[in-house]
Amino acid sequence: MAGRRAEEELARHAEQVTSCRRCLRLVAWREQVARERRAAYATEDYWARPLPGFGDPQARAVILGLAPAAHGGNRTGRIFTGDRSGDFLFAGLARCGIANQPTSTHRGDGLRLHDVWVTAAVRCAPPANRPTTAERDACLPWSARELQLLDRARVILCLGAFAWDAALRLSAALDGAGASQRRPRPRFGHGAESASGRFSLLGCYHPSQQNTFTGRLTEEMMDAILLRLRELVEQG
Repeated sequence: MAGRRAEEELARHAEQVTSCRRCLRLVAWREQVARERRAAYATEDYWARPLPGFGDPQARAVILGLAPAAHGGNRTGRIFTGDRSGDFLFAGLARCGIANQPTSTHRGDGLRLHDVWVTAAVRCAPPANRPTTAERDACLPWSARELQLLDRARVILCLGAFAWDAALRLSAALDGAGASQRRPRPRFGHGAESASGRFSLLGCYHPSQQNTFTGRLTEEMMDAILLRLRELVEQG
């Protein structure tokens, strides 16, 4: 899809995403969090809506996360923005030449991504960071449409097992390849790779504090995955 048209279509899609109220539990939680703010953000206006993806409209790679953080994306209005997971991710993207700066603090902060689009399997912040499978499935059509518009995308970097499973379901829905029903089913792991319809899937541990603070996911591991992502894109 031509650059200007892709931007317009993705912007239209973003407007539709942000008006979604399909999942009553998620709607109630995201709005409750916005009312009962953390003291550190007491003076801020929370986004408190679903989050569209963002990045390069001509991206050949998609980074797929789990869901917005209650006081991160649900506050700032951009996925992986304003929380420790995003700090870790965007620092890695900058080190590998994919982002123009190592921080993502708010919409309009000047962050630009090259050849990458960042999004999430579930668009609203879930209680305890645990969306249900029904909520995942309700959100999949938004991601499927996003991937249709990102028609140059051929690689999906899946941050965690939940995103890996969502990517298998998305590729099956888009390509009719039955990827989510394959036996043996492609298993998630850090560094795992699998062809799924038109996409190459690449697995990475989620950059959650639980993983980064314990050393399960290090900066070196993150960089290696991002460099592999670039290799797959060039091969694609």
